[in-house]
Amino acid sequence: MMLGVCYYPEHWPESMWQQDAKEMQSLGLKYVRLAEFAWSKIEPVEGDYHWEWLDKAIDVLSACELSVILCTPTATPPKWLIDKYPSILPVDINTGTTRGFGSRRHYDFSSPDYHRESMRITREIAKRYANHPAVVGWQTDNELACHDTAHSGSEHAKAAFQKWLKKRYESIDALNRAWGTVFWSMEYQNFEQIELPILAVTETHPSHQLAYRRFSSDQVIRYHNDMITVLRECCPNQFVTHNFIPMVDTQTDNFALAKALDFVSYDNYPLGRTDLFFADADAEDFKRYMRTGHPDFSSCSFDHIRGISKAPFWIMEQQPGPVNWGHHNPRPLPGMVRFWSWEAVAHGAQTVCYFRWRQAAFAQEQMHAGIKRVDNSKSPAWYEAERFNDELLQSGMDLQAPVESEVAIVMSTENQWVCEIERQGDSYNQQRVEFEYYSALRQLGLNVDFIAADSDFSGYKLVVMPTLPIVPDGFVQRAKASDAHFVFGPRSGSKTEELTLAPNLAPGVLQALIAVKILSVETLRADCDEPLMLLHQNNQGKQFSSVCWREELEVASDVNVLAKYEDGSAAAASNEKASYIASLSDVAFLKTLFADLSRKLGLQTLELPKDVRLSKRGQFSILFNYSGTKQTILELSKAQFVLGSHELNPHDIAIFTS
Repeated sequence: MMLGVCYYPEHWPESMWQQDAKEMQSLGLKYVRLAEFAWSKIEPVEGDYHWEWLDKAIDVLSACELSVILCTPTATPPKWLIDKYPSILPVDINTGTTRGFGSRRHYDFSSPDYHRESMRITREIAKRYANHPAVVGWQTDNELACHDTAHSGSEHAKAAFQKWLKKRYESIDALNRAWGTVFWSMEYQNFEQIELPILAVTETHPSHQLAYRRFSSDQVIRYHNDMITVLRECCPNQFVTHNFIPMVDTQTDNFALAKALDFVSYDNYPLGRTDLFFADADAEDFKRYMRTGHPDFSSCSFDHIRGISKAPFWIMEQQPGPVNWGHHNPRPLPGMVRFWSWEAVAHGAQTVCYFRWRQAAFAQEQMHAGIKRVDNSKSPAWYEAERFNDELLQSGMDLQAPVESEVAIVMSTENQWVCEIERQGDSYNQQRVEFEYYSALRQLGLNVDFIAADSDFSGYKLVVMPTLPIVPDGFVQRAKASDAHFVFGPRSGSKTEELTLAPNLAPGVLQALIAVKILSVETLRADCDEPLMLLHQNNQGKQFSSVCWREELEVASDVNVLAKYEDGSAAAASNEKASYIASLSDVAFLKTLFADLSRKLGLQTLELPKDVRLSKRGQFSILFNYSGTKQTILELSKAQFVLGSHELNPHDIAIFTS
């Protein structure tokens, strides 16, 4: 494990740099990330490059045996560039107005001017530092597609979209047939007639919307891949990574976005994102995790990231204290920065870098904490990083060891797109649905992989699709060839590639795995739940709630009913190969169902207290106690602990060997 930090020497007098570097070394840091927002400092005027400050900063860090990760500074195009090429600015798809200069990520992925200029500055900085012995790798851009920037309503985007459509469909007649544009008199005579699916009177055509999202994703990926190509050409001996934000925020195919990278990095902000994701939670439930983060939230993102990374991932930014961008920004409880660092390691991280070295005294992020305060005193994060580093060395954990799982969840940004385009019920939230399935599995002590729908299923005993509306070609054949049991949630198999109804009724092609049909769908308000009876353990019934999304399920005679609605009709069904769940419920329902399945499949589970989680990596198992009270895991009383014991202190961890 190598620890690191994000550093902005351009924000501080040069007289401080050497002492900063010495202190980084004394803290046990190895990596320092630089320059992701430094374009105007590097090139204040077109073609006038100022490298001296960056050269000196790298040399100062290098003298203290610190390695540097440089960034392409493309997330913040400078004002002179915007003034010269104003069409770089994106157009807001909700208002039609141009999004202005004055913040960050103010560029359009479809702008040819910005594409050219991005590759130019990338090549210049890459050539400059390609052979510098202290520069070990590169971060592309910064948090691609953050702040809802994957989509743009610009003329550049429209022209590129029309070109993309022509390549995909070849003829306008083929597009009209695929989309069903005869509805509402929307037939097109040529591709040039097709607008972006924004700013209409009411909802735009769902197939049109899905095509636009696929196009926008491809634009982000094209831009990113071209940048990686430049870096590879100039710097063949340095790694290339990117600092992803949560998968749901990018509106981009993250498997494709990560494909050309050496490994993937992630920016981990448990409190800021808990505040956003759980904003509508009951106050008492929210307060429980207000200063810790939810027990499954960061780990879910870590498992997402591990799923798209070729090698052990990095945490490129780890929250060190209060942030500035949440709806509310609480202070982490003592010990949580160390706790989150261990959690990242448990889920497959190789490196943890803290954001940032010193709190900024100015600009938009001045309320964002750092390892050091603005007066240069040490914040609590300093001591927690120090402790984490010492414990890591003490544990002897192998950070090249893989995280091995017998359970996988199939994830796809396309699932998210379909469920956002065709909501059908405002209470349905695809991210919450997937999260609840994940949380239920984690509460049973199971490691969970996230995989693509076109992945190899060998090695898994259980493969779960919380929702899979569009089933890719070859999925059914690969499922049949595997030994895994497949669990499908509501909406699965309900749509074709073009977002039209499955012609043989949902779950469409999945009927080849389990003989059920969806006859109708209803969606209810979240507070209008109805009884749901799960038959488990010798068909003893246990009642839960059926909520939000409910499907009328027709079950063939050779399929077993797992759960029933209040009227006695089937709500979930199963055979040896697959299970289909026709209703949303809650984590308790899913936990019970997966516990039953795990017993049948020979999966080893562990009943854990509400706020305790178990993760396994290599020969080590790590327990995490998110609760504010001591927790005792009697089943592990005889385990060989290398840190802590089976009696977990509040907000603490323990490590034992398998």
